[in-house]
Amino acid sequence: MKVLRLHDSRAEDSLLLIFDGAFVPQAALDRELEPFLQALEEHAGEWMPDVVRGKRQRKYSRSSFWKALEERRDEESTGFGLYRTKWPALDMSFGLWFPPPSPELNIFIRVKPLSFFAEDERCRQFVEMVRLWASRYPVAHTSAHSLDDMELSGSPNFGRDDDTSFRDGFDKIYEVRWLNVFGPKLVETVGRERMLSTPAHRVEALPNGSVLLVLWPTPADFASDTAREVQARAHVHLRPELDYHTVLRSLRERSAALAPVEPHFHPDMAPLLSRVVDLTASHQRSRKITELNAWRPPEPEEWLPAHAALPSDVEDVERACAHYRSLAEHLVALLHTDVPSVFEASPASLTDIDFYFWREDFPSTRLRANIDAHAVPAIGAYLGEVLVRHLGGRWIPRQKLEESQVLVGNRVWLPFARAWHSMRSRQSLLDSSLSWLFLVASRLRSPE
Repeated sequence: MKVLRLHDSRAEDSLLLIFDGAFVPQAALDRELEPFLQALEEHAGEWMPDVVRGKRQRKYSRSSFWKALEERRDEESTGFGLYRTKWPALDMSFGLWFPPPSPELNIFIRVKPLSFFAEDERCRQFVEMVRLWASRYPVAHTSAHSLDDMELSGSPNFGRDDDTSFRDGFDKIYEVRWLNVFGPKLVETVGRERMLSTPAHRVEALPNGSVLLVLWPTPADFASDTAREVQARAHVHLRPELDYHTVLRSLRERSAALAPVEPHFHPDMAPLLSRVVDLTASHQRSRKITELNAWRPPEPEEWLPAHAALPSDVEDVERACAHYRSLAEHLVALLHTDVPSVFEASPASLTDIDFYFWREDFPSTRLRANIDAHAVPAIGAYLGEVLVRHLGGRWIPRQKLEESQVLVGNRVWLPFARAWHSMRSRQSLLDSSLSWLFLVASRLRSPE
């Protein structure tokens, strides 16, 4: 069974629920967790998990649930993942923490795409499931909302340092989301009467003193102006010291940051930039497209006119060229698993290599000494070999690698210098990409 992995599909928004409740550890687990399973199976519907992954992967059933729970258990906790093999994608985890300290039931649900929750009945079923869980397993606070919007909201710290956030948790109403369950302590802080009079789609007191609050019927339209007005009114109602217009302006700014942007990339760089965007987190996607729409690759500086070329200063030109080929093979050995096209030494493989280095943030995640001593020579030699093979270039070897040149038409190119420049930072991997230098060299190889 191959599960759908959220990170393998295109970057788009998800519905996220984080549920941290309490349970009775003295009770038999099968009886204590029966309400959880019953609500999940009755109300999940089309996003119901069909795979349970404990120490091994099994098809979902009550039996496989209990097997995973038992095989992952130790003295302090137990937990495992639940997934789907068909659309929509699901990343769900279930965990229990046993005393001491306080016993906790932790549920994490992420369903992708968010647009799946555009139907009223599907969302009503989701709310009913959470209502049943929150009634049976008391929470301090839980919510479900657009993951992208939560990322932009500053959650979970909301401007606090990590230690303070961990210590205090959601100790006041920092944000009101599509679905909310406020525990008794938060209800008391706000005032039960005020909480129950919140202007929202659904407000319901739960038997254990919590309050369920749903702002509008479906989470998929959270960024609409109507939904933002509802969200702002509810937040200010619960936090009267806040200014409605200030809250609404901040919410609208988040909606604007998430609004789709049409790509208009530099045409020669579009194959690389499109892949960069595809790997960008969905809440940053529009901003990244806007940034790359405005970006233009700097003209390569790693060249000289042919008449200014440095003459070869090596004793054996062929031996030097063989050394460059050997260095290029080092890059093939390094990348062949992650970049299969590296074997081809083609213009297309240069784009694949550029993207690989960007994806890995290679300049920041590898030791600088190793980059300069090993990666740069291999990359420069590989780029030079592509210029030789595909543009009819000719090596002009030099004793210093950074001075070695490839003659193409009426210019000589400095591939090792280009490799060094590209490896300075993640941004320089775009500004000094290998593929862009090749395209420019190709365009300029005919005499001017």
